[in-house]
Amino acid sequence: MDQALQHLVNGTVLGGTYALLGIGLTLIFGVMRVVNFTHGELYAFGAYMVYALVSLLGINFYLSLLLAALLGAALGAAIELLLLRPLRRADIDSVMLVMIGAALVLQNAEMWGWGGVAKLVPSPFAGTPLVVGPISVMPLRIFVLLVACALLLGFWLLLDRTRAGTAMRATFQDAEAAALMGVRVGWVNTATFAIGSGLAAAAGALLGPVFMVSPTMGDLVGLKAFAIVILGGLGNLPGAAIGGFALGYIEEFGGGYVSTEYRDAFGFLLIILVLAIRPQGLVAPRERVG
Repeated sequence: MDQALQHLVNGTVLGGTYALLGIGLTLIFGVMRVVNFTHGELYAFGAYMVYALVSLLGINFYLSLLLAALLGAALGAAIELLLLRPLRRADIDSVMLVMIGAALVLQNAEMWGWGGVAKLVPSPFAGTPLVVGPISVMPLRIFVLLVACALLLGFWLLLDRTRAGTAMRATFQDAEAAALMGVRVGWVNTATFAIGSGLAAAAGALLGPVFMVSPTMGDLVGLKAFAIVILGGLGNLPGAAIGGFALGYIEEFGGGYVSTEYRDAFGFLLIILVLAIRPQGLVAPRERVG
């Protein structure tokens, strides 16, 4: 039981950041119908920005996290304006090829700029774990979970309580009808891609100090983001959050009780099982408007 509680805590921390990744990717797909292959590289971008701001420029750690997320959002907006907007009327194959190319460019730029050696992001948190009964957790991981939950809450408030969120939800449901009602769909697309990219960069910035930062760190994370979207149901925002936590738990418990060598495979095994039993995902399609 003590070991199970420890895995539950670790899975919750990991699931919170996975939920950020999944929601960002689902938002972009739901509003723009774009499969964002750059999502994993935007995650790596956020991690590298934290490293650069803290280690090289000496900026406060907490401010660096915010700046990394904002820089990720700015990069996402630039990708939408420069690459996706000119292809608005193009077929899906062309858009997918452009996004794959953009992901390769970002990864190689990271390799060229930072080299292939993994980087360690210093954090202000003590290296001594907090022990509460049978549970031992590092203060940094508690901070990561709290910030991830705050970002998820903030995103929900943005989507549910603001005019910008209303415009996004309208475009999510029917872009043509939203345009007829006066919604500036082009700028909604830009804001959507920026927010989704900012969430991915925020996840990378939060986990960068927990793990090592490397140019290829976005590869597997990008695949996991797609796994989360499939688990929750395509275009389903609540499902993406549930899928993120589900993936975090299955990885943690699978790695703890079966084998750490195969912990990354357990999530994809879960996808196979879910699609075999429930092809629409964990959450019913009628929940799609967030």
